[in-house]
Amino acid sequence: MATRMKQKAERRAAAADKRPRAVAKNVGVSPSKVRIVLNLIRGKDYTMADAILKNMPNVGAYEAVKVLESAGANAENNLGMNKANLYVAEAYADGAATLKRFQPVSKGRAHSIKKRTSHITIILDEKKA
Repeated sequence: MATRMKQKAERRAAAADKRPRAVAKNVGVSPSKVRIVLNLIRGKDYTMADAILKNMPNVGAYEAVKVLESAGANAENNLGMNKANLYVAEAYADGAATLKRFQPVSKGRAHSIKKRTSHITIILDEKKA
C-alpha cells in the first residue's frame, strides 16, 4: 500500500504547475471589485501590470499589487527567473467567507449586511522568445 501512495505522490509532483504564483486569502474586499482590477492586468508584462495597479484608485488594486509583487519575488527567489521576462498568465479572485452583520432599523427590525471577502490568485509565466 505504501508503494502505491509513493507512486501517486510522485505523479502529483510531476503534474504540478511550475509557474510562480502568489495567493492572498480572506482579503476584505468583494471579489467583484477585485475582478475589475485583475481584468486590466491579465496578459500584461510584469512591469506594466505593476505600474497599472499602483496608479489605480480602486480598492482592490492595493491588495492586487501586494499579490503581484509577491509572485514576482517568488519567481526571482524560488525559481531563478528575471522579472523583466515575466507576464501575468492568470489572475483571478474567488469568493471567500462572507461575514454576516446586521444593521438595526426602525421598529426593532434589522437588515442583514453581507461583508464579502475574497481569495486573490496571480500566476506569472515567462515570455516565449
